[in-house]
Amino acid sequence: MTTDARQAPDDGAVRVAALQTAGTPGDVHANLAELDRAAADAVARGASLLITPEMFLTGYEIGPAAADLARQDLDGPTGAIAARHGIDLVVGLPEADGDRLYNTASVFAADGALTARYRKTHLFGDLDRAVFTAGDELVTTFEHRGLKVALLVCYDVEFPETVRAAALAGAHLVAVPTAQMEPFSFVADVLIRTRAWENQVYVAYVNHDGDEGGELRYVGGSSLVAPDGAVLDRAAHGTALLVADLRRDVVEAGQRANPYLLDRRPPHAPVAAG
Repeated sequence: MTTDARQAPDDGAVRVAALQTAGTPGDVHANLAELDRAAADAVARGASLLITPEMFLTGYEIGPAAADLARQDLDGPTGAIAARHGIDLVVGLPEADGDRLYNTASVFAADGALTARYRKTHLFGDLDRAVFTAGDELVTTFEHRGLKVALLVCYDVEFPETVRAAALAGAHLVAVPTAQMEPFSFVADVLIRTRAWENQVYVAYVNHDGDEGGELRYVGGSSLVAPDGAVLDRAAHGTALLVADLRRDVVEAGQRANPYLLDRRPPHAPVAAG
């Protein structure tokens, strides 16, 4: 069910927005302009956090050009957009660190400050490995209006260990900038709801749509999913701004009612005598 944009968030709720778009591959200026428009739209609809797709600022399937674009000032203009609209942003972009390049989700606070970064830890095939270095921090979180938000990038969410680690770290929302392509639409259709349910957390799965002129065809299918697996908002194809109200108490109640996190037996857990 799509949140009514005409209403303010309920008491205790946090309104989150997610941008599904094809973007403009290789054109940082055009993508910043789209981000500016999306941030304005999100704020007008009552959202305090906006999440973009994977590598949104540059495009994903652009090969070695990502390294050149990463050495531009991407943080400054992105932070300026966050500050101009007074909204927190999770933005997918390439991050250069010496000779290494990372596929990164960066967090910009409503005052424009860069407050957190997550480097994709699970690289997908030659598309990623030919360009990027894997990150080595499985869990990165930040606080947003009482919600603890964990960051993953695309392929990361397909490993149950990553979302479980986020849930065990206390995350209420797992934000997943994504560049999911055909023929893997079942990930968007089925697996994301499963990840939310098995950890009793919200999941924001934020994908590209269309193609980038290469061999990839993105599946769209972005969604905001509740801890019980219910889809709060979804876009099949096309450019769309998804919006939903998230509540910390819904996560806490769900984890009490469905205590997977408490009942699990991690490796080497002692076996009770029976």
